[in-house]
Amino acid sequence: MGRGKIAIKRIENQTTRQVTFSKRRAGLLKKTHELSVLCDAQIGLIVFSSTGKLCQYCTEPLRMENIIERYQKVTGTRIPEQDSREQLYSELNVLRKETRRLQLSVRRYTGEDMGSIPFEELHDLEQELERSVNKVRDRKNELLQQQLENLRRKERLLDEENSQMYRWIQEHRAALEYQQAAMEAKPVDHQQVLDQFPFCGEPSSVLQLGTIPPQIHPYHLQLAQPNLQGPNV
Repeated sequence: MGRGKIAIKRIENQTTRQVTFSKRRAGLLKKTHELSVLCDAQIGLIVFSSTGKLCQYCTEPLRMENIIERYQKVTGTRIPEQDSREQLYSELNVLRKETRRLQLSVRRYTGEDMGSIPFEELHDLEQELERSVNKVRDRKNELLQQQLENLRRKERLLDEENSQMYRWIQEHRAALEYQQAAMEAKPVDHQQVLDQFPFCGEPSSVLQLGTIPPQIHPYHLQLAQPNLQGPNV
């Protein structure tokens, strides 16, 4: 079976249209090259796709400019040449006018050069300035509200930290009080203890044994007298 005929009309589907263009463009360039070689023809082919992409073919060793010049000579037509300087001057004048207009608008916003402005424009300028001021105030209030929310958030965090610290102190109050009392207690003077009990040390000589202070009294043994009385009858 042969292929069915395709209706010659614009393909609505963009993807299908692009695929069809790529395939047929390749076939068109191939046929153009074959025609140029087989028939010794000078051909210049220019194709623009729907997306603006350029595709061209020119018989070698010619260039596309040579083909176009020959076409103009044969047909008697000529592409009008535009002076680029005139276009640049025109664009420069437009930019200058726009710059002057913007500078005048800036001076009006700052209150300068108000003598030449009519009443209607002054009224419009006043309304526009009021709208601008309202926008600035709204933005200012929005930023202040954000800062206030941040401060409140920080305050809540600090309150939570203080509460946690207070609970920790309450839980460890006894240990802290004991530690504080131990730190405030007076340290023991070991030299004073040794002075009260000199015999606790090691004597350096036999004479030191006799220097024991009289505060320590020796024990005296007393003989118990016998009970001469008999037992009570």
